[in-house]
Amino acid sequence: MKPTSDTRKPYGGSSRALIIALDVGTTFSGVSYALLEPGEVPKIHGVTRFPGQEHVAGNSKIPSIMYYDKHGRVMAAGAEADNASIISQAEDEEWIKTELFKLRLRPKSMKLKMNGMRLSPLPRHKTSVDVFGDFLAYLFRCTKSFIIDTHANGQTLWHHVETSIEFVLSHPNGWEGAQQTKMRRAAVYGGLIPDTDEGRARIRFVTEGEASLHACVQSGLAADVLSNPSRHGFLVADAGGGTLDISSYAVRGTNPLVIEEVAPPDCIFAGSVFVSRRAREFLEEKLKGSKYGTSDSIDHITKRFDETTKRLFRDKKDLQFVPFGSPLDKDLPAGIRGGQLKLDGAEVAEFFEPSVQAAITSIKAQVDASQGMIKSVWLVGGFAASPWLFTQLQERLAPLKITVSRPDSQTSKAVADGALGFYCDHHVSARMSKFMYGVEYLREYDPSDSEHQSRKDRLCELPSGPRLLPDAFDCILARCVKVKESTVFSRKYCTELTNLSTLSVFEVEIWCYRGGDTIPQWILRHAEDYSTLCVVRADLSLLSGSAEPKQGKNGKTYWTIVFSVEIHFGLTEFKARIKWNDNGTIK
Repeated sequence: MKPTSDTRKPYGGSSRALIIALDVGTTFSGVSYALLEPGEVPKIHGVTRFPGQEHVAGNSKIPSIMYYDKHGRVMAAGAEADNASIISQAEDEEWIKTELFKLRLRPKSMKLKMNGMRLSPLPRHKTSVDVFGDFLAYLFRCTKSFIIDTHANGQTLWHHVETSIEFVLSHPNGWEGAQQTKMRRAAVYGGLIPDTDEGRARIRFVTEGEASLHACVQSGLAADVLSNPSRHGFLVADAGGGTLDISSYAVRGTNPLVIEEVAPPDCIFAGSVFVSRRAREFLEEKLKGSKYGTSDSIDHITKRFDETTKRLFRDKKDLQFVPFGSPLDKDLPAGIRGGQLKLDGAEVAEFFEPSVQAAITSIKAQVDASQGMIKSVWLVGGFAASPWLFTQLQERLAPLKITVSRPDSQTSKAVADGALGFYCDHHVSARMSKFMYGVEYLREYDPSDSEHQSRKDRLCELPSGPRLLPDAFDCILARCVKVKESTVFSRKYCTELTNLSTLSVFEVEIWCYRGGDTIPQWILRHAEDYSTLCVVRADLSLLSGSAEPKQGKNGKTYWTIVFSVEIHFGLTEFKARIKWNDNGTIK
């Protein structure tokens, strides 16, 4: 099987274009880009130089942190914000440190078990969307400088493509339409795109799971599976700082490469940041009463645990040491000698255990949902570099005859590269529905039905006669259904009006039901399992000229308006529209 760059098609556009993939991670972020030249095969480049990282050659990730002053201005971001002189200045001038801000965008349906941990406060007069937008703006400025500095005639090149740049933003598998809308608003706030329909159309989204799949294809990790399409499926586990994104696929064709999802993707809060938080809780207890038990000392020791012990830990039988101080630092009862804190290997394993267990549970659920098709797991993402996570997954999945492997290339920059692979190659042709989707309709009242009886205070009567109950659920797409990208789901509805002047902007709510596989009869508007996915609006006032009047009950005149709701579920971004017939013309 050739690497993707050999099978990638030449760019078919008529003028040069620039695509930028921005991967804002919970703890680290990265950027990749592709310059598209007409007739040439696109090549993916990484931004490998950021301010504050000049001493590190080829580092393609920066910390997702920012400092704000008390007026809400960004004073430092990324690698610069980790600089000792900046940290000192931040303390002196009382700047606000903002980190883990991505977790604030999470859907309400995704519960975040913080175990006493708190997200850092937002700066004054800033929302989570503003902060996300500020960080996108910073990444965009760094990308602009990098492209101008590294490409021949960089300034001219940038000037040529600046107003038409397209962006691919990656997000966890569990993020939905509401989170995509917030990310798009953040891109407007950060100055990446103008606040127009054309500007907003320059943003595309891809899940981190699907981006990781494309990265695996590009790196050649997947070559043996991809060249031999059998009944076997494979699973991509993107283990990042905040989330573990799990997606399952099967190959349906090799020339061109066609891949389909075989189970609804999963997203769990089990990333590396939660290992660090559990370590911090443990240290607070262990160092209570020690001179090293102050909040600042524990912050420093936890940071050193992050940078050393957490990354290297591989055997719970071995003693573990966290180097944090000078040879003079000593507190024997607390296990500190020569500037190192001694920990038992089993204690460190406990910091990892909830994340490992959550990963195993999710992977097993995917194997079941795919009816046992999955035979291999590819582990990518920053947390994938952990030897302990890798060996634990290997050991615990071995009884299921599932192999676990990880690419030897830089797993941490997989998402940004893969997001561009998604844009250029688009290998996934079908996706599985995660939840049940539908719309509200009016159900005819049945006086013999006790459920109908309990709702009769909400009865309404149409001009044509029937008595109806609101809030009935019409399922358009069930859960766990394979949906091809080209598939359009359509439903025809009608409404009756006694006055045509009320025919104006018509709204249809698309509902999402998360409560399982059984189709509910009714929409319970305030229940946790129900949420509005989006509202589709259309101006139907133009139909007033072609609507036919009818005689209703009691001789009252009414008009019937017929329309269809069309929904595209198979894309990485949800799309819906209202369609109607105006004097033979479909609108």
